[in-house]
Parts: sequence; structure tokens; C-alpha cells
Amino acid sequence: MTRRSLPGRQREGLQPPRQLPLDATGFVNRERTLSRLDAALPSDDVPAAAGHPPMIVATIAGAPGVGKTALAVHWAHRARGWFTDGDLYVDMRGYGPGPALDVGQALDTFLRALHVPAEQIPTDTDGRAAMFRSVLNGKRVLIVVDNVSTVGQVRPLLPATPTCMAIVTSRSRLSGLVAREGASRMTLDVLSPEEAVTLLSDTIGGGRVRTEPQAAAELARRCAYLPLALRIIGERIANSPHVTLAEFVADLALVEHQLDALAVDDDELSDVRAVFSWSYQALPTETARLFRLLGLHAGSDTSASAAAALAGVSLSRSRNLLDQLTAAHLMQNPSRDRYLFHDLLRAYALERAQAEETPEQQRQSRRRVYFWYLLMAEEGRKVILPYSHAVALPPGEPGVILAPPHTVAEAMAWFERERLNLLDTVRQADDLGELEVAWQLPVVSDGFFELKSYWADWRDIHLTGLRAARSAGSRLGEAANLRCLGDAHWRMGQRETALDCYHQGVAASREVDDHWVEGFCLRGLGLIHEELGQTNEAMDFFGQAREVFRRHGITRGEGMSLLSLGNGHRAHGRLDTAIAHYLEAVTILDGIDDQWSVAWASYPLGLAYQQAGRLDEALERHTDALELFRRFDDRRCEGLTLAALGDTHHAASQHDAARRCWQQALRILDPLGDPQASVVRGLLARTGSRKST
Repeated sequence: MTRRSLPGRQREGLQPPRQLPLDATGFVNRERTLSRLDAALPSDDVPAAAGHPPMIVATIAGAPGVGKTALAVHWAHRARGWFTDGDLYVDMRGYGPGPALDVGQALDTFLRALHVPAEQIPTDTDGRAAMFRSVLNGKRVLIVVDNVSTVGQVRPLLPATPTCMAIVTSRSRLSGLVAREGASRMTLDVLSPEEAVTLLSDTIGGGRVRTEPQAAAELARRCAYLPLALRIIGERIANSPHVTLAEFVADLALVEHQLDALAVDDDELSDVRAVFSWSYQALPTETARLFRLLGLHAGSDTSASAAAALAGVSLSRSRNLLDQLTAAHLMQNPSRDRYLFHDLLRAYALERAQAEETPEQQRQSRRRVYFWYLLMAEEGRKVILPYSHAVALPPGEPGVILAPPHTVAEAMAWFERERLNLLDTVRQADDLGELEVAWQLPVVSDGFFELKSYWADWRDIHLTGLRAARSAGSRLGEAANLRCLGDAHWRMGQRETALDCYHQGVAASREVDDHWVEGFCLRGLGLIHEELGQTNEAMDFFGQAREVFRRHGITRGEGMSLLSLGNGHRAHGRLDTAIAHYLEAVTILDGIDDQWSVAWASYPLGLAYQQAGRLDEALERHTDALELFRRFDDRRCEGLTLAALGDTHHAASQHDAARRCWQQALRILDPLGDPQASVVRGLLARTGSRKST
């Protein structure tokens, strides 16, 4: 039989996380602040130092564009050698037109980077914060928390051990951190006139500055001595070697004069708008258009493909335009195929889009990128879980070009890169009334959030999807999101809420004849009743689900229902009936080449053979399941299967083989916090003591 191509096994490495962005080039001065950060660095004997503070926190406050992030990252690169257990970085997106990053999402990202298994990460923020502090205890880790707007946004991210250090950047003074956590506050001012000219000289060459020192000083003044503005203006000057600095001063003064009439109080762009406008007006027409359209993008960063969809251009053209924006210091390119704005530039880009694009042009650009995300997620779904729920999607927008993933690994990597953008896109689409996208995107992305154990994101994306479907009057959208919400709440241990979602999902799906959703909602009801010990009710729901699937030719659903029925019969000791159901399930699932589900059916089939005393058959089925779980890198199921193999070897008096399997199982299950780990530990202890006697 031809089996579906599966990804190779990729175990989490033990390398410490190294998440710092690239260091700033041409960094100028700030020696006083750097020295203060050096002084705050923990000493080697810090655990033994009497009276040492329980944590080390440094805050860097300052106006936008003053260079807070550059300073924090520059110092962090200088000091990272001390932090042998890694460095963590997150942009909390506290300022700008888009939503701030949720602190729970930041904690989830940090815990995964520190090699905490996804299944073990709590779903609530307080639980994640407590685990984060526990994982960091005694370690040397540097945490850089960038772009924080409030104390509440950063406090859960602080370590509680003196061997770690947190650097926090903000436009706010974050006085609460100073008062309660004893943070060292450093306020970053604009560069001095001399420092500003030095930075300009580093960019355009010292010769031009020495030739026109007064013009250079005037350029620095018109940039408000802000490093961000100086780098942008310097790049343009460097590319025009035959134009004098005095001519640039005159041009900039004219733009500034034209914008004075537009000035308003409390305008965060007031100090830099002239520089931004001057650089923006110098861009080629197509490059300027992409710049402003990127201000409409929901997410905090973008890929070249998403930018191509937004502008309706080819991928190669998109890359060329992004390269031009990066070269002009109007965008950053922190990693391969990822582009992002400084928050001031993003605000300016949005301002230009709203001024120069009609409402309909803005809507069409957003719709193109919405559909790019929607159709790419659908292609990923078909690769990762080809038998999951398929909903009819509208035809793609003109100008949307796809490069679909071909393997499970490629699809999962795409979802991981775009996870936060998917969440932001769903929220923005819902806010702007693009309700069809807002309920469909959660449904096609569902499997990724479940497989990667992003529990809270999984629930939240479907809550938005359900709201959008109801606003749109789509019972199909309601049914699809209710089924997903039932799964999410069940996985999070919220059984009553899950039961309610499944019951509502059954009713909605029957109205629109979506038998896939109906059958899996019925099976979900059965699984919860099975957990509650209500076996008769569970078996009734499993039987109803099987009948729905069988009647409508939904092959995978029928196989999974047979699997659930087999579990019920095995629980009642009806082993022959259970084995018959499992075998039929394996045959059906193997027939559609759904190897993930084959593994799930082979595991309990092996347990049933083991209970029936058919040990050779049990070993064969568990070996098959183990191979498949390893291909899918499902660590928990691998551990459970190894434990079952150990039990079977023990029953066959193959005690050395049994202990080897149990030992391997314990090494997997113990870090996951799985309750089966204590059972395996007990088996090893008992068999070890018997062997010693």
C-alpha cells in the first residue's frame, strides 16, 4: 500500500533559546546608560549574596523613535555570554494601530522556547506565569520585553530568581515596576546634537559632514535628534552623493512648512512626520503604494507573499519593493522573509493609506490579503488533516497568488510563522464586517491550533468565528465553529461548556445538512459522557454518530466512531466485540490512507489483544502504533504506547524488554506531567526490587 508522506521525526533540542533580534549597526554612544546596565548585571556569586534583590529588572523609557529597542538589544548582545541558559525576546506591541500582544501568548511562546512540552503549558495566564517562574528558577536567562504600554502587560513575564534579568522598554515610566519590583529606571533622551551628527556621519560618510558641518547640524535638528529619523534621512542622502547637504536641508524645510498646517496637539508623529514624508515622497510610485498598503495589514509583520496579495503584484515584484523599503530604512527585515515596521512608521503608513486610497481601494487590498490567508490555510489543512472538515470557500480574489505547502512539515511551519497574523486577521475581519472570512478562517485553521496545543488561541479564534457567523446569519458557520469550540473546551477540561457547544452544533448542522459536523458533534458528546462514566449514554451517542457517518459515506467518521464503540465494549470486558470494532476501524482508516487515525485505532486494539492474552498480536499492533506516533512526533502517545509495550513484554515474561520500554516511556511521560508516568515509575520500582531479591 502507498502510504501518505509523513514528516521525519524532529525532537526538541536541548540548545538554549537565542531569540535576540540582530544587533543595531552604527550604534552611537549611550555609554552612560550602557554602563548602568552593566552594573545591574548579576554577579557570579549572586545566589549566595545576602540581601540581593529577588530579581533584576531594568526599564528603559523614552519617546518613540529615541532608540530604546536598539539600546536594549545592543546591550543584550554584549551581555548574552553571561546568560548561559538563553535569551528571550518579545515585542508586546503596546503602541500602534493594531492590538497589543496578549501576555498569555507571550508566556506561551517563552515556555515553548524553554522546551516545556505544549501539552503541559497551562491555559490560563496565572498558571503560565507561575510555570515560567518555576522553569527559570536557578537558570541564567535574559528576558527582553519590548514595547510595553502598561505594568500589567509585563509583570507576569518577570523572573523571580536573581540569576535572571529582564530589560523592559516603554514610552511610559512604568512607575509600578520601580515601586513594587525595585526596577532600575533609565530614561532615554534624544541624542545630543554632537551624537546626532556622529550617527549621520556614520551613515553618509564623514567627508560630507566635515565639508558642510552647519548643514549637517541643521539636518540633525530637523530630525529632532531621533535615531530613527536620522537613519532614514541618512540612507536617502547616502544614495545621492552629488546633492549637497544644504540642498537636502532646503527640501526638508519645504516639506516641514507644508505640514505645519496639519499639525494637531498630542500627535505622536509630529517630530518625525516631515522626515517620513520627505522620504516617502522620494519613493517610486509602486514602492510608495506598497508602503502605505502595508499599513492596512492586520498583523505585526508580513511575508513577501502576503505583501504581494495586499498590493496585487507578483511575488518577485513584492520582494523587490520590500527590498527597496528595507534599504530606505522604512521597514525592517529581521529574519528570512519577515518584514515589519517601527510602530511610528506603521502609523504613518496607515495615515497615508487612509489619505490616498479610497475606502473601496482599502477594502479590496484587505480582502486580497484576507483571502491569501484563508486559501493558504485551506491548502495547509488539506495537507495536514486531509479528512478534516471542508467548507465551501468563495473563489479567490484577483491578484492573489498561492504557493501551497507540499508536505506536513512545510504546512505546519507556515502555520507556526503566521499564527499571530491569523489571529489578528480574524479579529480585523470581524471588526470591519468581513464576516465570511472571519468565520471561515478559524474553521480551516482549526487543526493546527489543536495539534500544536495552542489551547487558548484555539478557543478564542472560534469564539470570534462563532460571533461572526451569527452576525452574518450563517447557520453553517455557527455549526462549524460550535463543533470546534466543543473540541477546544473539552480539551481544556471545560466539559459542561463543551457539552453545550456540541448540542448546539448538532441542532445547527441538522438545519443545514452538514452531516460531518453533526456526526462529530455526536461523537464529542459520547466522549464526554464516557469520561463522566455514563457508559450507556456514551455508547448511544457513538452509535448515532456511526449511523450518520455510514449513511452519508463519511468514511473517516465511521472509522472513528467504530474506534469509540470499541473502547466502550473493551471497558465492559466484551473483548471479542471490541477487537472486531477496532479491526474494522483500522481497515477503514487504512483504506483512506489516514495514518494518524490508524495509529489511534491500533493502540487500543493492542490493549484489547493484551487483555485477551493474545500477546503476539498485541506486540504487533503496538509496534505499528509506535512507528506512526513517532513519524508524527506525537510524544505523549509514543510514551503511552511504550508503556503498553512494556506491559505486554512483562506479561510474556520478557522482563528485560519490559523494563527497557518502561524506562523509555518514563523519559517521555515524566516531563509532560502525564499521570501515567507515576504508574510506569511504580512498575519499574516493583520489578527492580523483585530482580534484586
